[in-house]
Amino acid sequence: MPIRRRRLRVEGVVQGVGFRPFVHALGTRMGLTGLVGNDTTGVVIEVEGSASTLDAFVRRLREEAPPLAVIDSIESHTVEPEGGSGFVIAPSDPVGERQTLISPDTATCEDCLRELFDPRDRRHRHPFITCTNCGPRFTIIRDVPYDRAATTMAGFAMCRDCEREYRDPGNRRFHAQPVCCPRCGPSLRLVDGRGATLAGDPLDTAVSLLRDGGVLAVKGLGGYHLAALAGSEPAVAALRSRKHREDKPFAVMAADLDAARLLGEIGDAQARALTSPRRPIVLLRRHAGGAVAPSVAPGNRSLGVMLPYTPVHHLMARDLAEPFVLTSGNVSDEPIAYGDEDALRRLAGIADAFLTHDRPIHVRTDDSVVRVVAGRETALRRSRGFVPQPVTLARPFPRPVLGCGAELKSTFCLAKGHRAFVSHHIGDLENWETLRSYREGIDHFMRIFDIRPELAAHDLHPDYLSTKHAQGMADVERIAVQHHHAHIAACLADNGEPGPVIGVALDGLGYGLDGSMWGGEILVADLTSFRRAGHLSPVRMPGGAMAIREPWRMAAAHLDAAFRGDVPSGLRVAQAHAERWGAVVALARGGVASPLTTSAGRLFDAVAAILGVRDTIHYEGQAAVELEQVAEPGESSAYTVAVSGGDPCEVASGDLVRAVVADLRAGVAVPLIAARFHNGLAMAVLSACLRVRERSGLAVVALSGGVFQNLLLTERVAGLLSGGGFRVLTHARVPPNDGGISLGQAVIAGARDAAGLL
Repeated sequence: MPIRRRRLRVEGVVQGVGFRPFVHALGTRMGLTGLVGNDTTGVVIEVEGSASTLDAFVRRLREEAPPLAVIDSIESHTVEPEGGSGFVIAPSDPVGERQTLISPDTATCEDCLRELFDPRDRRHRHPFITCTNCGPRFTIIRDVPYDRAATTMAGFAMCRDCEREYRDPGNRRFHAQPVCCPRCGPSLRLVDGRGATLAGDPLDTAVSLLRDGGVLAVKGLGGYHLAALAGSEPAVAALRSRKHREDKPFAVMAADLDAARLLGEIGDAQARALTSPRRPIVLLRRHAGGAVAPSVAPGNRSLGVMLPYTPVHHLMARDLAEPFVLTSGNVSDEPIAYGDEDALRRLAGIADAFLTHDRPIHVRTDDSVVRVVAGRETALRRSRGFVPQPVTLARPFPRPVLGCGAELKSTFCLAKGHRAFVSHHIGDLENWETLRSYREGIDHFMRIFDIRPELAAHDLHPDYLSTKHAQGMADVERIAVQHHHAHIAACLADNGEPGPVIGVALDGLGYGLDGSMWGGEILVADLTSFRRAGHLSPVRMPGGAMAIREPWRMAAAHLDAAFRGDVPSGLRVAQAHAERWGAVVALARGGVASPLTTSAGRLFDAVAAILGVRDTIHYEGQAAVELEQVAEPGESSAYTVAVSGGDPCEVASGDLVRAVVADLRAGVAVPLIAARFHNGLAMAVLSACLRVRERSGLAVVALSGGVFQNLLLTERVAGLLSGGGFRVLTHARVPPNDGGISLGQAVIAGARDAAGLL
């Protein structure tokens, strides 16, 4: 049988996931000769054997690939046979345009866990146990190709035993770049706020500190966390006070799935999310009797729960034997601390001690947050475990693009070819530290993915720091993208759809084409253009940004507009703010420092304040979150809302406000009113979409914007639209909130570029 030789190029997530060892072992088992190596685009294989065996080899590459590998493509070319014997792993080739993909950080695998808790294993209780199937990747990579010298493990020389495993093709740690053991790897230290080492075993002492009610800073994969016993009200209250985080819920880490089931309702989809290698925080409907202190998630029927994803977490969870809070290591509104000196400086006033180690973190990365909506996992914060895996698109970008993102929940997106690399969660671009992290992240992605953007897509808002970043870039063509068009485009890209669709974009605020602040929009949109087909009734925002921080101001504006100045007496919100009520109403009527807005988020704020749920907020979206939490999910009745026949049509939000007030004055319970408001808004969205369908013929609806983080509203809207004959698109891989804006900006720029519209 004639001998053939093929050169294969494999692209996807194929570096840092044990792909070369897998290929080596597969070729050897099949009696083939050849080589496998990394380069800047992926993995190159040259393999020699009979034609039928080579066909089987290629098939098995896909079918038997390592757990963390994602194969996008395999190109095959026939070359001249070279003979030789055996199968070898060739040195990495760092030359050429970088197109290789990098694996996200992944949770400790079952094999490593067995070794971690096996007293006979040489890595028993080793806090940095890892192999080719798990552990740090993105957060330790400085450059590509992915070799140890290009990671933050470069300073740790392997001992003889680890070197032997690393060189053994039959070992699970063959060419695992972070491989180490207690003799040659990083080590834990427990230090005080001045950096002085504390006596005793670091982990044992840290666990004792937590048991005694202390607050512990823990260095993780992408930064420092702050930990406290979840069941201890004094400990959690102390953490909340020191962190200056008045009300925003904390996440809780449970030892395993059984422990998590004691905290919240877990169906099959939630279980899959919790136990996946990504290990995100999963929002669960909490059990009333769960063993968590009231201060963990005050006034919230949901609880963010995650399972351990590093060896340190597993050891802590096993030793503590009870859930513990694990929240970002920062003061409110600051980015998470990830450098050791920076963490000591910023967290010394919060943590009683620091459980740290000497493996540097190269990229600051927060925990990801997901929620299950209608059985589908939806990312609310896309970061550790997801990034930097790209969103792959059907149509390529003609030129490289940077999507600069929005102001809040900021991300950026670098795109070329068929791939859009949406960054990790950066945070709100409202301080220098976050802006620096944003710029450093862009530089890092440009380097490791070898993308030099020729187009920079940014928001219309001239004062966003992301817009200013685009304007400060040299040698790029700048493209302004309307905020809500970007939301809908992100949803289209998330679902692999080109449009056109009816886009429902409900959020807090976004700069509109008319200079007003949009936020309750019905669009007819595709990836190149949109038109405004409907919106909520516009009202004033008295005091501008102050109206966001003080929802009672939006209540004043909405009530004045809904009742045409004749607001019924006796409303609690008006009485509570009587001293300033008249001045705020006058401010809204005069239009001074009171921009017009159609914002659905601000409507939620107004209703929350009217019902006495929340007058002022301590974190973005708090009033809307708490209004959802208080709503009775079993209530099916809905307020009636008129939708005008104009083009664009107008959803009469005043109808909702008047109905809320009528029920409140009639003594209806607040949970029922809140539910009827949600149901009424959902019915109004259906009515508006039906009107738009009559005119456009479109029967696909894309839902996007931060308001669709609201599970109750999303399920109501999606259910009504599906019942009305629409096909409904929702988010999954990227968030519906502003964390998805950068992707939407990038795909719009790419689509316009491809269509010759720039």
